[in-house]
Amino acid sequence: MPTTIQPFHTKNRHQGQYDFAKLTQAMPALQGFITSNQHGGTSIDFSDPLAVKTLNAAILKSDYGIVEWDIPDGQLCPPIPGRADYIHHLADLLTYSNNGKYPKKKRLDVLDIGTGASGIYPLLGVTEYAWHFVATDINQDSLDNVQQILNANQTVGERIALRLQSNSNAIFKHIVTKDDWFDLTMCNPPFHTSLAEAQAGTQRKWNNLGNVSASDDAAPLLNFGGQGAELWCPGGELAFIERMIKESANIRSQCFWFTCLVSKSAHLAPLKAALKHARVQELREINMAQGNKQSRFLAWTFLNPTQQAGWKKLRW
Repeated sequence: MPTTIQPFHTKNRHQGQYDFAKLTQAMPALQGFITSNQHGGTSIDFSDPLAVKTLNAAILKSDYGIVEWDIPDGQLCPPIPGRADYIHHLADLLTYSNNGKYPKKKRLDVLDIGTGASGIYPLLGVTEYAWHFVATDINQDSLDNVQQILNANQTVGERIALRLQSNSNAIFKHIVTKDDWFDLTMCNPPFHTSLAEAQAGTQRKWNNLGNVSASDDAAPLLNFGGQGAELWCPGGELAFIERMIKESANIRSQCFWFTCLVSKSAHLAPLKAALKHARVQELREINMAQGNKQSRFLAWTFLNPTQQAGWKKLRW
């Protein structure tokens, strides 16, 4: 029997199995990667990076209108259903903060920390909610690749600005200017502590392919590829997010909600302690069911109720 999975966000376009007939109409090259699976349906070989990348390109073109999308070999190939879930839960966070109503203002600004070569979060955020993005990375080659994607999708590109983080030890510093105001920040942080740990983690994912169903439900949740700062940094995920919390306090009045994915549940307690020490006004833990994988992000704000009311009146 196919693997039973928990549902994505109700607004997520990716519920159940992929419609390969529809996807191959948008991207004929995908046809060459489609095979019959053990359940009598169709799938692709998720151990083949080119097949996964072609599937992503087909999804983006068919479902989001991104006519051309590509990433260099070896770069992190993001599973789109899970990435879309983060976007939809952020939209819910805005609704929650605005007395149950999604903000009416046409312009909402989001900062994406570590956008990578795929630029996936800004692409999804623009096409789903028409948000404006500042997308950052410490790798100029990654930003150059995102720029090529934006050049081929100019309507989307008009809402996305790219900024290079010149200091690999900084997150918001050197990026956020005195004139910036962000309704949200978001980040999928590097979670390994070293290159060796990252390589071991990647190898486990490859090995696990032999133990999961080849159905469309399970395999797409695995990540493939990833280089350098995409996968690891000194101290790993915990140190990265702790640094983010400290830096966020320096721009506390310029953002409503700071958010960051947390891949390891063991990190929640120390991160919540760090946020308490930073004297945040409100902290939320948002849990997400992404297929057969549990995920979550932390959201925090330094704005007190009076400041929040002023922000909503001015911007929302």
